[in-house]
Order: sequence, then structure tokens, then C-alpha cells
Amino acid sequence: KKDAVLKIHFPRNKQDIEQAEYRLAYGELFDINYKSIGSKFESFKQSEGKSISIKMNTELIKEILSHFPFEFTNHQKIALFQILRDMEKSHCMQRLLEGDVGTGKTAVAFVAGVHAILEAKVQVAIMAPTEILARQHFDGMQNFLLNFGINSDLLVGSLTEKQKKDAKQRLKNGTTQIVIGTHALVQEDVYFENLGFVVVDEQHRFGVRQRETLEKGFGNKSELIPHNLNMTATPIPRTLALTLYGDQDLSIISEYPKGRKEIFTKVAKDDEQRLQIENFVRAEIEKGRQVFWISPLVEESEKVDLANAINTYENLLNIFHPYKVGLLHGKMRPKEKDEIMKDFAENKIKILSSTSVVEVGVNIPNATIMCIEGAERFGLSQLHQFRGRVGRGAYQSYCYLFPSKGQYTDRLKAMEKTNNGFELAEIDLEIRGPGEVYGVRQSGVPDLKIAKLTDLELISQIREDIEELFENKKN
Repeated sequence: KKDAVLKIHFPRNKQDIEQAEYRLAYGELFDINYKSIGSKFESFKQSEGKSISIKMNTELIKEILSHFPFEFTNHQKIALFQILRDMEKSHCMQRLLEGDVGTGKTAVAFVAGVHAILEAKVQVAIMAPTEILARQHFDGMQNFLLNFGINSDLLVGSLTEKQKKDAKQRLKNGTTQIVIGTHALVQEDVYFENLGFVVVDEQHRFGVRQRETLEKGFGNKSELIPHNLNMTATPIPRTLALTLYGDQDLSIISEYPKGRKEIFTKVAKDDEQRLQIENFVRAEIEKGRQVFWISPLVEESEKVDLANAINTYENLLNIFHPYKVGLLHGKMRPKEKDEIMKDFAENKIKILSSTSVVEVGVNIPNATIMCIEGAERFGLSQLHQFRGRVGRGAYQSYCYLFPSKGQYTDRLKAMEKTNNGFELAEIDLEIRGPGEVYGVRQSGVPDLKIAKLTDLELISQIREDIEELFENKKN
């Protein structure tokens, strides 16, 4: 390192500079990645022989896939293969499944879960960040599970005490083979007969301790350490994901199912265009469709955010009278939010006026329009997440961006240009840099002097070198 520092300060030629920069960049990225990969290998070591090795049964996989009404994309098949191959090992899997909204991550996790239940007779737990999402997963899989005679349960906070007690009893004695729940799954009185596979949806929404309680198999009578699959719908460029989530292996789904309609996106540049959009929205509501309407984000103050949301809500009541408009904001109690979302899902509310709390992953196939006020205030990743709330049914969907006057930014132009979350993530990375985009600073990754977190070739090389070091240590 000393030699590289000398060379960079007193180079004799261009080659000296290049060699020194490579050496220093390698050192910086090595230090960051060594720690996270070390933590993954430590987890492998601790769970060696304590996780169940589930042999991949290709005939069974074909049988499970045949019950889906659609064919898996190539990316889904690759991710599924990577997961099943990991689960063949006798130490626990640590894998992150990253996929854009609507690319079918949940289906992949679900197939792996059904395979584990039928092939190895283990229990499966799927933890979702909110009750709405947990119920959505649960309702969506009921008919499918009937094909295989698999018993499932839902464990969420709003169940009655008796319902919770009965569900916990069925988990404890092994009657329930797959459970979907919220953080209610990690209460002290939840026990499993034989938990072998844990899926955590939107993993960043849970505290480390909550995830670890389930992932380490606490309360598991069989003392198995379950295989772990974390999922996220935030598209992160591969280079950053490798560094930020280096303690997990990575599967990426960036391919959309065939026949999925692209969401039409347009920025309203003046009042006339805004009026045209409002007229179009009314026509869509008359056809029976529904609308999300996001209020602008004012970071200085939650009070101002709330005032904005109420202001937008009142305007919408006037513009779209007599249609019912609902209001959703961060100051509401979780139960209130759930009730509003339930009314929206049941088409009792035509327009949902909301601050940026609209739940990731909520599936409202009848909602076809997303309108975003003060669009220039949101990051690309967040704008794209909002857009992903629509386009989930058979109808053509639309996303309209209303920036403040004169704010037709590069970010908004990018939204008009592409629907691909990974392309947008790369553009966002170029515009704002890794520190701003993904909170790299908060994640404990230090500021880099020479290296770039976007250097895929170097990061991949370093990770291979480190993995080899740990493999050699093990042997």
C-alpha cells in the first residue's frame, strides 16, 4: 500500500498512476467486502449440519410449476434453480432475491417453499412487512395449496386472541405446513415443530433482531437452523447490491412476464396538459377504474406534508365530485390505514389521495392511474415504486407526473423513457451518486477515495478472491 501511495504522488509515468490507482481501489473495496463475506461464511459455519439438506426433485418442480396459469420467465427459472441448489447444502442458505415490481419474486419463493414442504416435510414461514401484504399473499395462494393438500395459516395482529392461540397451537404441533404473517411471527410464544425455510419479504422493513429471531430458528422444536431467503422490490444496481448485501448471495429478476403492458408515463409541463389529464382521469373513473394520487414530499416538516396531503385531498373532492376520495397519511394508526386500503381494494373508494406511505407490493388490479404531485421532490427509485402500484391488472395503465413549474428534470425525463427499474437505478446512480441514492453512508460503507462502488469488474474479482480465501480456510 505504501508503495502505491508513493507511486500516485510521485509517478514516473502513466503506468505508475494506473497501477497505484488499481492497488488502492482494490484495497478499499477488499476491506468493505471482506467483512460482509466473512459474516456469510460465519453463518455457514455455525449452521453446518444444523440445516436440512433438501435434494432438488426436478419432477416435483415440474409438477408444481404446471399448476401456475403462466409460464415462468427465464430469470425466474434461474433464480429458482439458484435457491433450490443452495437448499441442497447442509448449512443454511443466505440469499437475497431482488426483483422489480411485477417480475414474480413471490411466485419463485412460493415454489421453493412448496418443494421444501413436499420433499422434506419441513414447515415454511413467510414474513411480510404489513398485514395487508400478508393477507394478500395468504389469499393468493389458497387455491394453489389445495392442489397439494398443504395446510396453511395466517398469523397477524388483528386476529382475535382465540384465533391467534389456535394458529400458534397448529404451528407448534406441525399441523400447519406454511404460515404467512407479519412481525407477529416473531413473538416469544410462537413455536414451530420443524421450521426449515424462512422467507422475509421487503427485508429492510424489519429490524435485525426481528429477522434473526425467525432466521435462526428460535422456538424451533427440531433445533434446525432454517434456510433463509430475503426479498426486495427495490432495484439496486448489481455492483451496489453486492457491496451493500455482501453477506448474502444474490439472485436478480429483471425480466417481465410476457404480455405485460408497459405503463404509459407522461410529465404534465403546464396547466393545459394538467387539465387534459384530469379530464382523462374522470373518463377512466367513469369506466370503473381507480386512481392513486400522491401528495408532494416536503422533507422539512411532517406538519407541512400532512397539510399538503389534506390540501390535495380537498382539491380532488372538488375536481372529481361526486366520486369518493379517500385520504391516507403517515399520522394515521395502522388499523385506520388498513381500513382505508381495504375500502380501496374493494372499489368503495375511487381515488386514494396519499402521502408517500402507499404500501409497496399492495395489489389493486383495478387501479390504472398513478398521479404524483411535486414529482421532482422524489428520487427515481421512489417514483418507480409508486408507478409499480398500477399496471397489475389486464387494463392499460398510466402514470402522470406533476412537477412544480419549470422543474422538468433529467430524472422525470428518465421516467418517461423507460419502465425498467434496473435501468432507472443505474441512471439515478449516475445523477446522484451512491451515497445519496441508497443511503450508503448510513449502511456503514465508508466514503471511498479512489475506488468506485460502480466498478462491477473489480468488485466481482475481489469477491471471488475473498470467497476463495474463505473456502481455503475451511478446507
